[in-house]
Amino acid sequence: MNTPFKYRKHKFDEGEPLSPWREKIHEVIFEADTFAGKTFDVALIITIFVSVLAVMLDSVKVISVEYGSVLIAAEWAFTILFTIEYILRLISVRKPLQYAKSFYGVVDILSIIPTYLTLIIVDAKYFLIIRILRVLRIFRIFKLANYMGEASLMMNALRNSGTKISVFLYTVLMSVVVFGSLVYVIEGPENGFSSIPTSVYWAIVTLTTVGYGDISPQTPLGQFIASCIMILGYGLIAVPTGIYSAEITREVMKKKDVTNNACPACAYEGHDKDADYCKKCGTKL
Repeated sequence: MNTPFKYRKHKFDEGEPLSPWREKIHEVIFEADTFAGKTFDVALIITIFVSVLAVMLDSVKVISVEYGSVLIAAEWAFTILFTIEYILRLISVRKPLQYAKSFYGVVDILSIIPTYLTLIIVDAKYFLIIRILRVLRIFRIFKLANYMGEASLMMNALRNSGTKISVFLYTVLMSVVVFGSLVYVIEGPENGFSSIPTSVYWAIVTLTTVGYGDISPQTPLGQFIASCIMILGYGLIAVPTGIYSAEITREVMKKKDVTNNACPACAYEGHDKDADYCKKCGTKL
């Protein structure tokens, strides 16, 4: 049976009940199924976008020269705002340390630290771009949790194909070392191949068909090897794609055997179609 979207409890929410005022803050900050909660989260996401835009504009020299002081003031205002919000998040959960160690907790703290670091390292402010990761909350705010299931499918496929892709990359690495060393012997420093690492760099650029052109073989034999590497590169590009596509196909086939119906007690999804009880908490479906 389908159940309405509901806030799913995390480890940092388990424990003794909070005091009324902390519960109220928790409802506004963490729960997106209330008017106050959704309003807060939408306002937060807009603020995050504006703050990231300010960081990006500050990196444009013309704008920085003209409006640098305004952008700096805005960034400090955003940082103070996000700092207060982070403190309120810690106050409004039952286990603040658990939240601080969670994915969103780490992203939250990383999104404010760079501004304070600018007091020591000027260019540290550009690391604030990580603040855009906080927008991931949009999946919860606008009830797009189903999209997370698709992302999980892709991650599972990538994890399952990791060993095969690692073997493939190891083979490629060995190939560019061999080809790079060979071209170094043939071309030599007089043609720009000043060392084996430089030649390996050239082999990587050639094998991946990027072709910067800063170094190129001058001898007929070197050019022949370069041609072979480029042709080999076109063949190799398809290999990891094929491996990953095969794993995605397997994951899709697995997904057909499960349902997206959520457990009414814990909101867990991914049960077998013929399941009568939740595989996580045991509640009757």
